[in-house]
Amino acid sequence: MSWITNFLTSSLGKKLIMSLTGLFLIVFLVVHLAGNLQLLYDDNGVAFNTYAHFMGENELIQFLSFGLYAFILLHIIQGLVIWVLNRRARGVGYAVSNRKSNSFASRQMALLGLLIFFFLAVHMGDFWYKVKFTDQLTMVPIEGLDGELVKDLHARVSTAFSEWWIVVIYLLGLLALSLHLWHGFQSAFQTLGLNHKKYTPVIKTLGRLYAVLIPLGFATIPLYFYFIK
Repeated sequence: MSWITNFLTSSLGKKLIMSLTGLFLIVFLVVHLAGNLQLLYDDNGVAFNTYAHFMGENELIQFLSFGLYAFILLHIIQGLVIWVLNRRARGVGYAVSNRKSNSFASRQMALLGLLIFFFLAVHMGDFWYKVKFTDQLTMVPIEGLDGELVKDLHARVSTAFSEWWIVVIYLLGLLALSLHLWHGFQSAFQTLGLNHKKYTPVIKTLGRLYAVLIPLGFATIPLYFYFIK
């Protein structure tokens, strides 16, 4: 088993873990956005509160969420470790074939990652923590659940995004996420050795579309609540 430890702690192993956790989080963002877009339904929060209640009470999803938190932390830690090692070696990126990239995103991946971490801390503190560990949210009945009372997370979202400074933090966090994905999406595939003159341009295009459309989809939510709702 020592060879596994040696590999995972090697430079290549660290980059592999970074890539795999990054790809997992890329998939998670799509699923998370699909659920959060239910906030835009004009139904007084019924669809989103039902969804949030299901996600919060389902034991399998709760178990998987611990894996998600572990992957996020592992991605952050590995990113910082690789950044420090690259700084010592006077490198600028964490992908094997992107060391000569001069793009802002590739040169500032560590900084962007820290900004995203700050954004996540605000997000988790404002919503996840208050749902899990406080009684600050009101309880409302849901018809689809036979009138069962659930926490009104929709109302909390509406209240939070009525504050301009929270909206600004979210938009800045999503901008950092977009720039991080702009480089990170393609870099993850390159680190895994998936380079081909035919497919690499396709991956690069898909990555850039993803880096724009996913953060833009998340951004519609605070903008909707602040300017329209």
